[in-house]
Amino acid sequence: MMGIQAKLQRVESALAELESHGKACRLCPRRCAVDRRKEKTGYCRTGGAASLSHALLHFGEEPVLSGPDPCGSDNPVALEEGRGSGAIFFSGCSLKCLFCQNHQISWREAGVEVNDYALAHSMLDLQEQGAANINLVSPTHVLLPILRALHIALPRGLRLPIVYNSHGYESAAVLQSLDGIIDIYLPDLKYASPSLSEKLSRAADYSQAAGSALIEMFCQQPVLEIDHRGVALRGLIVRHLILPGHTEDSLVILDWLRRRLAPSIGLSLMSQYSPCFLAPEDLRRTITPREYRRVMDHAMDLGFENLFVQPRPFQPGENLIPDFSRDEPFVWQKT
Repeated sequence: MMGIQAKLQRVESALAELESHGKACRLCPRRCAVDRRKEKTGYCRTGGAASLSHALLHFGEEPVLSGPDPCGSDNPVALEEGRGSGAIFFSGCSLKCLFCQNHQISWREAGVEVNDYALAHSMLDLQEQGAANINLVSPTHVLLPILRALHIALPRGLRLPIVYNSHGYESAAVLQSLDGIIDIYLPDLKYASPSLSEKLSRAADYSQAAGSALIEMFCQQPVLEIDHRGVALRGLIVRHLILPGHTEDSLVILDWLRRRLAPSIGLSLMSQYSPCFLAPEDLRRTITPREYRRVMDHAMDLGFENLFVQPRPFQPGENLIPDFSRDEPFVWQKT
């Protein structure tokens, strides 16, 4: 990873480059241009400060992010530290998918507004708890307070890899400012079809924007580097949630990733779709084993070298939907 002083300088440079977005926000492709210091009228409905739902050790991310489980890991190396991803869940969202499993915070904005010092303290506290990284969940619309918090936390000893855990609907120009700051990019690539992304996320330009964003992420972090414990230090991991009835769209996405990026990126194929919130009628079911197998087989045929899979599609009554009204929203992870 880049040294602390060098990363701090990059944070200062990014803040200078992005300062104008506080006055006329164009942090995401929706380019609302609202004054975030005074209003909450942009698509994300978030003002100048970050609103925080939860900051906790998250054990349900990809193994290279959450770290190996000492009770059931295939990694023979003794776990010294870094079990659990230090996840910081922000309220609000600049995409707002109709089927969002985090709708309590993305749509309903459950959370508490925090100042930059409190956000920095959350990062440092997660490090003290042994987190493997600082995992910024839905960071796009709160990028400025995140950078200000990093400017506070880095001189105070924050040394963990920074994970940018995003829906993928990003501005490539904004991401350029993060070069040297973000260690691990963890974007979704949700849709290839403009009609599907318009229907489910009111973003007909999703594939165009996300494609440009992922290319920029790959340019910054082209190699997935994993340490002796099996924990990622830097790189790009692309997530794709397979939607019921839309495996053809998934295959197009995999072809694009193989053609435009590289087989060495991390690729996480997720079978956990569960109908919730405002999911339309044609998405009111889980995916079938056949649908998941078709997409997984195609990924294997394309030669992706760092492939993360979920063991099987979820059945009716099973889900991984968190409950952010709880202190521990991921209670299903406990054994």
